[in-house]
Amino acid sequence: MNYNKTLAFTAACVGMSFFGISMITLGTVLPSLTSKLMLNTLQASELVTFLPLGILAGSILFGPVVDHFGHRVLFFIGCLLVLFGLTGITYFKQILPLQLSILIVGLGGGILNGETNALVADIYDDTQRGAKLSLLGAFYGIGAIGIPVLTGFLSKYYSFEIIIRSISVVMFACIVLCIPIRFPKPRQPQSFPIRQGFKLLRSGMLLLLSLILFFESGIEGTCNNWTALYLNKTSTIGHNLILQTLTCMVVALTVSRLCLAVILKKIRQDYILMGCFAIALIGFILLYISSDFGVAAIGMICVGIGTSATFPIILNIIGKEYSAFVGTAFGVAITIGVIGNVFINNLTGILSSTFGIT
Repeated sequence: MNYNKTLAFTAACVGMSFFGISMITLGTVLPSLTSKLMLNTLQASELVTFLPLGILAGSILFGPVVDHFGHRVLFFIGCLLVLFGLTGITYFKQILPLQLSILIVGLGGGILNGETNALVADIYDDTQRGAKLSLLGAFYGIGAIGIPVLTGFLSKYYSFEIIIRSISVVMFACIVLCIPIRFPKPRQPQSFPIRQGFKLLRSGMLLLLSLILFFESGIEGTCNNWTALYLNKTSTIGHNLILQTLTCMVVALTVSRLCLAVILKKIRQDYILMGCFAIALIGFILLYISSDFGVAAIGMICVGIGTSATFPIILNIIGKEYSAFVGTAFGVAITIGVIGNVFINNLTGILSSTFGIT
């Protein structure tokens, strides 16, 4: 082993926090973009769609590349794509370049989501992988928390463009600090494992696990991108407080994943999953009936708790069962998950436009 596990895990946490930023930013600034550019619901829906499309492309790309070439180059490419895409959102005022910027953010985020999970799965064995993946998942929340918090508190004094650009400076500094870190060697340097990826598509177990991620990813993406607009139209909650409901969800998800690093050692994974599904359902019911900040915040907390366990547990199972091609297996599962994100996001936009919800 010619790398330091702790430093490599630290880099993975930085990359996952970038993914968290990429996922939550659009939902946070979408109301401001909608107002600034005078977009209707369908136009806003089209913007939202480009984020999961980019994530889908990144998810398809990363698996075979990681298994064959290793983690380092793809890690930095993903980080830089997120950075450049976020910066573009703050400068462009026309629809086409905005769509391109959002696509780039999604592409970088998709690469980092799969790359960092595969990196942690490569670093740790079966006894530690589940807990470390849960801890890694918490950094998704840590990255995502900063966007709605800063936007909510600073939007009274600064435009969202200035806020995002300031965050981009910090992100660039993190990238520079990760440059000296070494990463594990590739699992399959002798062959490019695309054929193996197609073989994995015939695995019933992998497809079943991926189907769970299909719905999980769709739920998370819809909550991130549409909750702010939904509450803006169906409640009397102020804009800044609406942004704080997003924070409630991400904080709950983050704290829950930190707790999972301990709980997974004491309680069976299937029990944890079923409990989380029930809590998420309660959260959606509260959001449906909410008319004030308190009920909406509790609902989003329940959604955050309810969605916290799925990705770490499912990826832990996949990492154990498909360790020889962990990057490719993760690529298959996460790609199917992102397809769920795209499909459910589009369905949400169509339904909301048809029934005048947002």
